[in-house]
Amino acid sequence: MEKSVQRIRYPPFEYSDMIPNEIPVIEVILESENKPPPAFKIGDEKQWFVEWRKANEADEKLKIIRGQVSKETFPFLMRTRNGWYIDPDPMHYRARKMIAPAVIILISTLFMRAVTPVLSSINFITPILDILNYSIRIGELDYPLFLFVAFPIFISPMIFRMIANMRDIKRQNNLIKNPIDSPDIEIDKGENQIEISIKKTPKNLQIIRGRIQVGIAVPERKMILESQGKKEGEQTIPGMSTALPARRIASGEELGTGVGESIPMNVANRRVMLLEPMRVLEPGKWVELSESEDTMKINLQGPDELWPGSIYSGLIAVHWELIIEFVKNDGTRMKWVRPIIMDNYHHKIEIKHLPVRSGRLELSNY
Repeated sequence: MEKSVQRIRYPPFEYSDMIPNEIPVIEVILESENKPPPAFKIGDEKQWFVEWRKANEADEKLKIIRGQVSKETFPFLMRTRNGWYIDPDPMHYRARKMIAPAVIILISTLFMRAVTPVLSSINFITPILDILNYSIRIGELDYPLFLFVAFPIFISPMIFRMIANMRDIKRQNNLIKNPIDSPDIEIDKGENQIEISIKKTPKNLQIIRGRIQVGIAVPERKMILESQGKKEGEQTIPGMSTALPARRIASGEELGTGVGESIPMNVANRRVMLLEPMRVLEPGKWVELSESEDTMKINLQGPDELWPGSIYSGLIAVHWELIIEFVKNDGTRMKWVRPIIMDNYHHKIEIKHLPVRSGRLELSNY
């Protein structure tokens, strides 16, 4: 059996609300029949980081767990990051930006009404106070006028979210009823880059741009619990929710690390059609593409810093993928995603900063 050490502090769904060094580091010795990759460390130990290296004598006290190490993409990533995906409605993003102003307006008007008696002696404020104190009688009750202004503003983000979700569900159902063939693209892999040859693209879709990107997938829930000596149903570690009874929708929800609301909404289907953001992601640069480039090779560069090649285990999974953007005739933006198996280097890789992003789907493109 091959032994290696895995150390990881993975960002939760709302990583900005947590202090990284207050979350325990998961440290284990992984036993596997397959060889581990060359050593790598990404991130600062006081922040979010991942490390995979050979075991030594100082690691004898670490907990030993058994798991699979593979260069092949794990099944849950093939189900959630492979094929066609619809971009969420832009109204989700606008609705989120409206939440803070709406709350401020509502609280400000409530505060002004609360301090009206104190301010009533100030002459130049009297007209404003008269407006705040003015009431409208409906039936047997009087309602303050400001409520008819502030409350609609306050609930407008929820209304916009509901409209955006209805649009998303309609487009997802349309994709289910009218599946799209995958584009015919040949891939020639190199060192931190690939060359693609576009042979054929689906009808009614205009190709826009493409890039490759690499990230660290969400750790498996059972591996996290085993590493901490816990069983399902016991108190979880910070940043990890209890198990959800419903079927899997996104990897974060299935594994109990997706603490937060599921917006935008996915339809009830065996395949996810809204591309879940990777919380640890380093993309290459977008390259503009066109239909006329179907016979030439296009070079897509990886991130500026060298990342490890494709390697998958229960706790640490380095995942590479190709993303190509298309636009349908009706204006719907779509992504075609294909996992890529990139070769590992023969030397240790160290990157000072772990690129962390929000787990919110509506913020993934902005």
